[in-house]
Amino acid sequence: MTYYYWSPTGQQYPTGQYPTGQYPTGQFQQQAVPPTTSGGTVQNGRNGTAALRGEESYIENILRLNRGKPGTFHFTVPEARGGNNTVSVRGVVEAAGRDHAIIRELQTNHRFLFPMIYFDYAEFDEELAYFNQAPR
Repeated sequence: MTYYYWSPTGQQYPTGQYPTGQYPTGQFQQQAVPPTTSGGTVQNGRNGTAALRGEESYIENILRLNRGKPGTFHFTVPEARGGNNTVSVRGVVEAAGRDHAIIRELQTNHRFLFPMIYFDYAEFDEELAYFNQAPR
């Protein structure tokens, strides 16, 4: 696999082939510039058009909309109980963030904190709450 360095001028160089005397010696800071529409409105900021539309349909947001609804949550983890790498939890979502979900098991009230990277899918017993699908 070849790794590439990006120069301040936008050119890319394979590892070990950076032009002599131009190897970056300091750390470069990249300024975060929020995406804008042609009218200059911030699209993904709290006060931008994303806020007007409501939340985006990412998995963690869908889980948040369905907090407290019983379901079965399936995860694949590197080292699960008994050597099997899959975990299924029958419970409810207590909280969900960008990179994690907190699931409370119904029978034992045991709480699991799962990284979303291990999330496979969920099955719910009742209808799911979801975002308005009406055209904008």
